[in-house]
Amino acid sequence: MSADLEGARRDWEDGSRRFERACEDRGQAERLGVQFDLISAELRRRVGSTFTLAMLSAAYVGSDAWMLHAVAEHAPTPGWVRSVSMAGDAAFHVYARGAVDYTP
Repeated sequence: MSADLEGARRDWEDGSRRFERACEDRGQAERLGVQFDLISAELRRRVGSTFTLAMLSAAYVGSDAWMLHAVAEHAPTPGWVRSVSMAGDAAFHVYARGAVDYTP
């Protein structure tokens, strides 16, 4: 596994843990869930259903811009800009499990 992919997977895992902790707050859970769903849908559109971890890692590069755009367009809520990256990392973490070369 390349160093870039290892770094991305660490980011995704860390973001997923932070996302889960933040979702313990009911007030945040709904807002974060909407962000997660929007970003997951955009991942499906950009990466497809058959992909490798390298392909997913390539989509991660520059993803902040398209994640911010997707959430701004469909679900802006107070403070949303601060949580998009966390929701995005969680979405990438979950999506990675569908990669043809995924190993835990």
